[in-house]
Amino acid sequence: MSEGMDRPADADASRLRDLGYSQELRRSLGILGNISMGFAVVSPVVALYAVSMVGTTVAGPMWVWALPLVLAGQCLVVNVYAELSAQWPLAGGPYQWGRRLLGPAFGWLGGWVWQFAVMFGNTTVAYLAAPWVYALFGAVPTPGGLVAVAVGILLAGMLVNAYGITILRRFVSMGIAAEAVASVLVGLALLLFFREHGFALFTETLGAEALSGGSTVLGLLAAVAVAGWAFIGFDACVSTAEETRDAGRQVPRAMWWALLSVGTVVILNAMAVALAHPRPADVVAGQDLDPVTTAVVHAFGGWSDKPFVVVVLIGFLACAVASQGGAARGLFSLARDGVFPFSRHVRRVNGRQAPIGGLVASTLISGSALVLGLNATAIGSLIAFGTAATYLPFFLVSLAAFIARVRGTWVPSGHIRQGARGTVLNALAVLWTAFEVVNVCWPRAVLAPPGAPWYQVWAALLGTGVVLGSGLLYLLVKRPQDRLRDGAAAPLPAPAPAPVPAPAASPAEDATARPAEDATAPAAPEAAGPAAH
Repeated sequence: MSEGMDRPADADASRLRDLGYSQELRRSLGILGNISMGFAVVSPVVALYAVSMVGTTVAGPMWVWALPLVLAGQCLVVNVYAELSAQWPLAGGPYQWGRRLLGPAFGWLGGWVWQFAVMFGNTTVAYLAAPWVYALFGAVPTPGGLVAVAVGILLAGMLVNAYGITILRRFVSMGIAAEAVASVLVGLALLLFFREHGFALFTETLGAEALSGGSTVLGLLAAVAVAGWAFIGFDACVSTAEETRDAGRQVPRAMWWALLSVGTVVILNAMAVALAHPRPADVVAGQDLDPVTTAVVHAFGGWSDKPFVVVVLIGFLACAVASQGGAARGLFSLARDGVFPFSRHVRRVNGRQAPIGGLVASTLISGSALVLGLNATAIGSLIAFGTAATYLPFFLVSLAAFIARVRGTWVPSGHIRQGARGTVLNALAVLWTAFEVVNVCWPRAVLAPPGAPWYQVWAALLGTGVVLGSGLLYLLVKRPQDRLRDGAAAPLPAPAPAPVPAPAASPAEDATARPAEDATAPAAPEAAGPAAH
């Protein structure tokens, strides 16, 4: 971390000017702060709760093998993202990278899809967090009550984010510290002292393949699709690149740390829960909808119920707040170039150097989708779409990087340069993400609730098609790509920030933080050599 802090005070702002922008956000994050953003959004607790029950239902205990497979595939994606963020450490990564690699229209469409995936992902996390608020107080939730609590979570997250990156970092860091310690301790305790089964359990399906027409392979493919949700938040590290010191070096490291640390904890806890669960067959039969809590309470006793609820709720809240921050910064990146609806309002930054326009816009969009929460089947459609729409930008970014490499129009010029090895790994990333997009979008009745309407079975494909179609329509009618000249930004003038005094900073922060540059200054041409076009 000292490496980033030893850089000259204006080195990061100078690099940002070379990329065509002025420093508007508060650059005060170190490597640990950036890691915490990615860790919170990936979140081992949220990931485990999102996939363990469904994974066991479709493939039995054998489903845990899907986790290391997906983790390995996502490592290929991070490898590509690391090279790109080392060269272009900018908020709104898929948009910024895509337009530099294959042109403005391609980059804008990738950014559009990624942005809506993140915002609707915020909807899902807030909605899934709401039942734990009720559980904390022993209350019985209603559909309307769940939506109301989820709206409150989104509004609270917006307020935390509005107070600036320093407050956001502290909130998220406290949350993930509690979550990580509890997750590791609980997982190890279950694995070492409370096992009910041997490791041979992971070779069994317990009849789960019956849901896939008797095919174990099809059941495992469904488990791989489900497990994809567990490893999709590492790009939050990119969202705060313009607030991270020495971002070109630290953001790639942060993504690796976030993905690998969360991946290790998720695999550990998934195995521990399966081995400590008293009746895995009940999960396969759909008789236990919360196998994680069942395993924990069975092992530690009834006293552990409330403390475990607190840990889970902390994980969900940290994930929700960090993900909201990432969504706001993605909107800020699009809006400052004038290529998003109502850009002059969305690109606003407040006196605490937080992207307040993006926060308000993303909260409104995420909150409006909560109306679907009044119908549990409809919210399931949103979850399916969120997973598919997240893997699509992974594919688009990997494809753009590979095509530019092969054409010779992009030669990585950051500190990460892998040469021929990078091209091979990039090709593998394209194959992996293409497979997972198709796998997640494939209509499966087994992943929908019993009796769900046809549109939920097809939700991933339909939702992705709607977002892609609306983006293409916006491209044709509004032509946002015309504002981007040969991959160089033509940013809108920054409005004057609200006169809110910044919070007092610690001496360490004072030594590295600096005021925003004049955002009305003309953008400098990008000094990226042949990689700019």
